[in-house]
Amino acid sequence: MRSPPYDVVVVGVGGMGSAAVYHLAKGGARVLGLERFDIPHSFGSSHGLTRIIRLAYSEGSHYVPLLREAYRLWRELEELSGESILRVTGGLDIGLQSGGIVQGSLKSCLEHGLSFEELDAGEVNRRFPGYELPAEMNAIHQPDAGYLHCETAISAHAAAARSLGADIATGVRVRGWERTPGGVRVETEDARYETRKLVITAGPWVGELLPTLRPVCRPVRQVMLWTDPLDPEAFAPERFPVFVMESPAGNFYGFPDNRGEGFKIGKFHHLRQAVPEPDAMDRECHPEDEAVLREGIAAFFPRANGPTRRMTACIFTNSADGHFILDRYPDHENVFVAAGFSGHGFKFCGVVGRIMADFALERPQRWDLGPFGLKQHRPPRVAHAPPGNDGTA
Repeated sequence: MRSPPYDVVVVGVGGMGSAAVYHLAKGGARVLGLERFDIPHSFGSSHGLTRIIRLAYSEGSHYVPLLREAYRLWRELEELSGESILRVTGGLDIGLQSGGIVQGSLKSCLEHGLSFEELDAGEVNRRFPGYELPAEMNAIHQPDAGYLHCETAISAHAAAARSLGADIATGVRVRGWERTPGGVRVETEDARYETRKLVITAGPWVGELLPTLRPVCRPVRQVMLWTDPLDPEAFAPERFPVFVMESPAGNFYGFPDNRGEGFKIGKFHHLRQAVPEPDAMDRECHPEDEAVLREGIAAFFPRANGPTRRMTACIFTNSADGHFILDRYPDHENVFVAAGFSGHGFKFCGVVGRIMADFALERPQRWDLGPFGLKQHRPPRVAHAPPGNDGTA
């Protein structure tokens, strides 16, 4: 039998997929990345100029070892590409003292020996004048947090992969896949590709290719807002740490004025709008989108409450439990999936790419992936997958 032309095909070359293609090529694989849009693009989860990176992780202290490696890999990519990707500003995890964000962040710091400070609202407001927190709030300040230039990062991973011999095709929609005696056949609208292994990093489109993941990977519409601060100096990166916040008005996240682009804010779950079909999502931004974000600005960042600079919509793909899915697809030894990043995944792109490469190249995993598995959860996140073609026509 003729050897397949590719060792690995990666479907979806966004944040995670571009890193996977790079790490596979770095590992010596003959790899093809298939992207339905451009690189980068504004239709998924990885656009909007910046994404937060932080070590004090309220989502779970088990993420911290992955984060340490993520920081190292971002600096490595900067050296390789010559691009500025990671900006350290420090970060604040804000909420009630007894709340999940503050307590979760504190737990991560204590378990992993991270440097941090516990600050009351008055101290936050004195040290960082862009903040006006109410007295009942507290914060964990961790100095290593900051933000990533997300589109720059994707382009850098893709360019580095190509320099190592990877093939990347854009404007290609994958219609489905099926097992073959030698591995997997991937079918696009115009061609078929034979490969030994398949990695699916398709973001909100993962349910089209792995229908059994539809119930546990649910896309939702998000909107980000940039404003012209009334006091620009208070929101300079040197004076304004990135933040995640738990408040009675909802959970917000935000950034300093990056490169003169304005103060940026988002709200987790936004208007709680499910996106059954990502291609049909409403990508226009409306007054009600702005209103929900202005509520957070008025309450906690009034000096940022200036004119709107821009708004943009994106998609978060939420897993049922808010944790990532990084695993072999059930009953398919040659198919692997990275999905369900639930609005907090971009910072992990490099390390997720490495994990997917380790799966596909049959290398030992360096980290405990138990929390991110499919079948080992009780009850399992997904039942056994049907044999044969698991794509959609």
